[in-house]
Formats: sequence, structure tokens, C-alpha cells
Amino acid sequence: MNELDTKVAELAARYRPLAAEILREVIRIPADHVDRPRDAGGDPSCGLSNHEKPRLEYLKRKIVEAGAVRRPEDVGYDGYGNLVWTVDDPGDGVSAKDKRVLYFDGHTDTVNALRPAWREKTGGVDAYDGLFDPARVQRDFLKRELGYLPPESEWDNLIFGRGSADQLSGVVAQVVATKILLELVPLGALRGAIVRSYATVTEEDNDGGGPQFLMRKVLPGAGPELVPDAVILTEGTGDSAKGALGIYRGQRGRMQIEVRVTGKSCHGSMPWEGKNPLEWGAPILAEAAKRYEARDGFLDHPFLGHGTRTASWARLDTPSDCAVPERFVFRFDRRLTIGETPEKALADVEGLPAVAAARAAGLTVDVSVPTYDEATWTGFVLHNPQIYMGWLTPEEHPAIQAAIAAYRGVVSPHVPEGGQRGALRKEPRVDRWIFSTDGVGFPVPKDDTSIAVPAGKRWITSGVVKHPAMLGIGPGIEQNTHKIGECVDLREVVDAVALLARFPSAFVAASG
Repeated sequence: MNELDTKVAELAARYRPLAAEILREVIRIPADHVDRPRDAGGDPSCGLSNHEKPRLEYLKRKIVEAGAVRRPEDVGYDGYGNLVWTVDDPGDGVSAKDKRVLYFDGHTDTVNALRPAWREKTGGVDAYDGLFDPARVQRDFLKRELGYLPPESEWDNLIFGRGSADQLSGVVAQVVATKILLELVPLGALRGAIVRSYATVTEEDNDGGGPQFLMRKVLPGAGPELVPDAVILTEGTGDSAKGALGIYRGQRGRMQIEVRVTGKSCHGSMPWEGKNPLEWGAPILAEAAKRYEARDGFLDHPFLGHGTRTASWARLDTPSDCAVPERFVFRFDRRLTIGETPEKALADVEGLPAVAAARAAGLTVDVSVPTYDEATWTGFVLHNPQIYMGWLTPEEHPAIQAAIAAYRGVVSPHVPEGGQRGALRKEPRVDRWIFSTDGVGFPVPKDDTSIAVPAGKRWITSGVVKHPAMLGIGPGIEQNTHKIGECVDLREVVDAVALLARFPSAFVAASG
């Protein structure tokens, strides 16, 4: 360990109470709004996608109060509604255009909490207020429900609540890390680097919508001082079997494929008078499932895994339960591994014999990619097709090597030899996500020229797209997300803070 390693780790541990305070509050905030009428400032969807404003307002105020920016004007909102704050070292003698530009990225929206179910099933944990009655906690339920929990003797390290692992603890880690980066400027923590930290919106509903806004509306025509050399996604990189706080370097993409089967409605007593879209649509679902089970039309990737397809949503338009329906609409969640394309995935569904059979019988079958047309909390509508491309950063890239070096400098020395601290491992684990993250918003077509990317930024080509080097460093166990009893271990938060605060200087050194 050098002096910077020692000081980063020391400050990350010192600011654990600050991280805990901010995290508990950003989890709690929806409790002020979900049960109040709208005319009194209430919002039953507070905290969900497109309803993040109260949480963002608190974060913006806290970033200034905590000293995570030099000046209040260094934090604000972009047109999409993302909260963004910037830190650098203006006295390092390096011009802005020559600095390494790093993005920290974490989403602030959460999924529906099912608050009554939390209280009923856990006994003593509220989705927003967290642990409120330790004596009544149903420990056996939590152990069954969650992918990983430390021994009960270590539960004082846990913070419970919706979003604790997905992804509010990652955003809080960004706040505390930027505070430390500014405090350690005299030791070179920010020399030659610009850190732009984003607390994004709408990720749960529209993966990568915040970064897509940047790639479409901010970076085209921008100078090198805005174009990222590397992006750290603070989505949880813990695995219930492999350990906490991995360094993740890739994920599959995903897309939605909508199939709309339109027939002719009639009275259920005379089905020959109509054309039943449910009965003709069901074979499409069955045939698609059979093709997937046989891996017919799906590629495999040695690191990211194979592409998948599963029916994920449906709606039936029918006059009654004693009628032939008018329309059957359903969607496939299609996970795209590297090498697969949205066009081919769409064509595979379009080409199913069951689709042709329904059309031959006189029904209309439309196969398409839906668009996301919901407005963010600022009123911005991106109108993006629901296609979110995967990405892969080579392990030898300086960004990955810098993260490994930073881990060994600020995490490894504090994990017992041959043991663990919570689920934290002594040696860095380089792996990949199973689920999706904001990272899918950064890839652009590989022949795109709208963004001027200097060769020195070493962007990467993954299949049909290109993107900045991306990696994941985040507190939280992936298998604990979206579950009743969701929690995060503060020991992971502390080490995530340390890694984020050490990364910029490590990356500048690794990049030459």
C-alpha cells in the first residue's frame, strides 16, 4: 500500500456513518409521499421510474452539504432529469482536453416495494423505514428469501429497504467517493482526471435511458473533456455464491419483442363466426418456447453466456369471458449475447411457422419492437426503441487492470488472510452481470460518427456496437435485488467507496 491507498481506505472507513445516513434517508424518502393525497404533495409512485424527484432533490442538497463538489454550481440536472456532479483538480497542470474523463453511473429509481407484504413477511422490516423492530424479525424467512446474508452476529452491518442493494447504495458510494477525491487532491487523487458522476433516472423501466440521453443529446459535437474514457457502473457486483464487490466487465443486452395477434370477436356460443387470437396466438408462444429450449437461433458466448427468450407480458382484449377475444398482445424478453442482433432476433419470431399459420387463417399478426414513451420527472420523452445492447470490456484493458490494482491497494489489505469480511474476498474477482444495468445505454452503432472519440480514449467494439470501456463496482448482492427484505452490507459500501475514490488515479497511471 502507498500513501494514497492508505488515506483512501482510512477516509472510506471514517465516512461509513455518513454513507449510512444518506443511504437510510434515500431509502426512506418515498414514505413521505406514497400515502399522501396528490394535492398535498403525495405521489403513490414516489421513487419508481419517472418519480424520482424528491430523492434527487435530497441528494443534490446533500452533495453540496457533504463537500462532494467544490461549488454548488458543480451539481445540477440535465434535460433528461439525471443528477450530475463534477470533480477535478484545476491545479494539476493538465488541460481539460487532455484529461482522462471518467463517469460514475448509478440509477436512483427502484421497483415497486409491496410495502404491506414487507411488514407481514419480515415481521420487523419496512420497505422504506428499514429495520423497525429487531425482536420481531422473521430471520428464517429472510434466510430463505435472500441469496446471501452474513451470520446473524454481523447483521448490525446491514441496512434494509427497497433499493438498498439496487442501486441506492451505489449512488451513495459515488457521493462519498467524490468527497474523498476532493479531499485527497493534494495526494494526486484527481491528477489528470475529470470525474462526472451521474445519478440517473428511469433505469428500472427503461434500461440505460439516462445514458442514452447523453449519447443522443449531449455527446454529439462535444469536446474530449466530456467524452468518457471509462464508465464505472455502481450496480451491485456481489454474487450469493462467489462473494461481494466483484469487478464486472460485461453483460448481455436485452430487447422487447411485441406480438400483436388480431382476430375477429364474436359470441362464445358461436366461435365459428369469429377468429380467435388467443387460440392462434398460444401456438406462437408454445413454438417460441420449444425453439428456445432447443437453442434454435440463439448464440452462446464463453464469458457472457447464451442468448435467451421468454414470454414476459400479455394482454387480452375481449368483450367478456363468454366471447371470442378481439386481440391478444404479448411480449418476449429477449436477452442478446455478443454477436446477436436485434434484427435477427425480431426476424426469428416473425419467421415462426405458427405466425404464418395464424396469418393464413385470416388473422393479423404484427411483430415489432415497442418504444418507451413515458415522460421522465422533468417531462422529457426519449421515444427510444426498447433495445438495449450488451457490451464487453476486455480484461487486459487499462480500465480493468486499474480496478484490479485499486482493489489490491484499498480492499485486499483489510480482508483477513484466508478469510472474508462479510462476503468480501481478499483477491479481486473479475466477472460479469446476469441482469441488465445502465451500461446498455452507452453502446452506439460501430459506424456512428456523431460523437468525436479520440483514439486515445480506447473505445471498444462489442459485436455491432462500440462503447467506452465499462466496468462494474458496486455494493449489493445481485440475487438480493427486487426481493422482500432487500438489504446491503455497509462493509461493502465502505470498500466500494474506497475503490471509486482510488480508481481515477489508478486509471490515469494505467493509461500512460
